[in-house]
Amino acid sequence: MSIELSTTEAADFSEGELYFVGNATTLIRYAGFSILTDPAFLHAGEHVHLGHGAYARREVEPACQISELPPVDLVVLSHHHGDHFDDVAARELDKNLPIITNDHAVRLLGEQGFNRGYALDTWESQEVTKGDARLRVTSMPGKHAPDHVAGLLPPTMGSMLDFQQGADRRFRLYISGDTLLHERLYDIPRHYPGVDLALVHAGGTTLLGTVVTMTGEQAVRCVEIIGPRTAVPIHYNDFSVFQSGLEDFQRAAARSSGSTEFHYVSHGDTYRFRPGV
Repeated sequence: MSIELSTTEAADFSEGELYFVGNATTLIRYAGFSILTDPAFLHAGEHVHLGHGAYARREVEPACQISELPPVDLVVLSHHHGDHFDDVAARELDKNLPIITNDHAVRLLGEQGFNRGYALDTWESQEVTKGDARLRVTSMPGKHAPDHVAGLLPPTMGSMLDFQQGADRRFRLYISGDTLLHERLYDIPRHYPGVDLALVHAGGTTLLGTVVTMTGEQAVRCVEIIGPRTAVPIHYNDFSVFQSGLEDFQRAAARSSGSTEFHYVSHGDTYRFRPGV
């Protein structure tokens, strides 16, 4: 069943923007949609619980707070973990806000009072309509940890966002979510070629002595596998558990032989994009 959002304005498909709040939290505005990803708004110096007695300290202040955001239509959530959906989000986001994520996260969101969670399995899609614009969010394969510690972390997913005008796709955006390199990533370009923009989670997050998100070098390899026109690294310096900063990604990107253009954002930056550009 489609999520239907009301509007009185015609959708503008000519240009969109990505506002980087910090960590994996972005605000994507395109074709009349306003989409918040992985909302985490704790202040620098505060801690999140990552489970099994592990905590992470926020090192960088988010660029804004929830009260400073423009109206949000929906949330796309890679997984329910302290650094991706924190206590501030649980307290301050509208409980009626549609949240597209996986089954594990929907169950936890329900316990927090959110009543419009939409659970997707890998390759399943949820359609959202707003006026003459359509958005299809599809769950992409993700692997948050090596097999020997996989049970210690919540399941995660990537997302493919296809923006359509009628039957015509106008823009395709891939979000990696917290993932390691794994074989199922190669299935993505076979099923979803022609990615316009990729947001790639890097950081080399290390938890209990194990790396559980891509390092900068691995994130560039992920970009080479997916093959987007443009890639933007996020999730690279916000928490004390990150061991591979933006510089690692930039060095690897400089060596990459792919055709992707890399663009870099700092907290509070806005990156504007246009279809075909």
